[in-house]
Amino acid sequence: MSKGVLFCVKTYLLAVCGLSPQIITETLYGLHQQGVKVDVIRILTTRPGKDACIGQLLRAGDKKEEADGEYFRYLREYDIDSATIDFSPRHVEAVCNEDGTEIDDIDTEEENELFLNFCMEKAFELTKEPENTVLFSIAGGRRTMGVCLGLAAQCYARPHDRIYHVLVAPGAFDSCRDFFFPPKQSKLIDVRTRDGYPCRMQTELAQITLVPLPFFPLRGQLTPQMLKQPETPASLMLSLVRETKHELTVDLTQRKLVWKGVELDLSAAQMALYALLAKAKKEADCSRRSCQECESCYLTVKEMAARQKELNGIYSRMTKRELVGRGGLFKICSLDFNPYRTKINKEINYCFGDYEGRKLQIESHGQRTHNSQLRYGIRLDRARIKIIS
Repeated sequence: MSKGVLFCVKTYLLAVCGLSPQIITETLYGLHQQGVKVDVIRILTTRPGKDACIGQLLRAGDKKEEADGEYFRYLREYDIDSATIDFSPRHVEAVCNEDGTEIDDIDTEEENELFLNFCMEKAFELTKEPENTVLFSIAGGRRTMGVCLGLAAQCYARPHDRIYHVLVAPGAFDSCRDFFFPPKQSKLIDVRTRDGYPCRMQTELAQITLVPLPFFPLRGQLTPQMLKQPETPASLMLSLVRETKHELTVDLTQRKLVWKGVELDLSAAQMALYALLAKAKKEADCSRRSCQECESCYLTVKEMAARQKELNGIYSRMTKRELVGRGGLFKICSLDFNPYRTKINKEINYCFGDYEGRKLQIESHGQRTHNSQLRYGIRLDRARIKIIS
């Protein structure tokens, strides 16, 4: 983002809904009780669900203060300015078929696939801005609708996003068409028990619980190419399965690291140090077929210092000049090495992301005691490292 551009951090509520739009106000109530402020609301539904949401939640009078939709009633009840939330009839979207016609229900495999792709597109769109937070509510509509949005969240949500389900107890309130949220002042409403018997209950008895659901975000494993446009879960999973043997290129001629199509430019000194550890990895006398849990190609600071001349040579070949004295390149010792290592790892994580960065950064092994020293090296398997000099 360029300097001088003002960006407003927002919290989005992305919810699925069917013919019971009270799930939206119940979700808002649950978030409000937790002190969570929602800035934007988006609803995904079908044509009848869209009519129900607009007709019951967003019904408006001739004047703003006369709006009698349940959403506006909720805002007035809890002293929330409607201008602080971006939500209107155009934000209630129904999934369309190939002809552009809004579908009436989701009761076939084809319609379910349409809705899943719809959820993937919206989740992809709302999670593009890293500063924003998206709250996914999967409680409304048919069960398959919640599953579709949950799957979309699994693919595109970031660790700071959340997936919620809403529980309403006792069940009489959950099935009551006239109950949208508990008002501040309790009142009697007509409900039916689970056995179907009519009765009257005080709204103060209603308990709305917002349940955060654990999820394992896949976004950290997606490459920049996968995040250029929304994909189906199947294509993302297939891409992840195929993404098995990428090669790290340590290109000394261009002074950059290349991993999964992403390039990181390093300074000559940083590149020389990283290349020295990459060479140690490649040249280690090791009979293991896998580099997992092996430290034979890791070096102590003392061992690196013994290769100072080699480090200087790498630096000189990149810069096309001979070193005079220190010549701007550090002399390896713990006081010099650790700041360089920290800076290199920070650059790697910033460029490739924390998940990929853990494979490429300079890590340490062992414990620093009077009998042993930490050893440093690159975790990635040596067969997947290519050095161009």
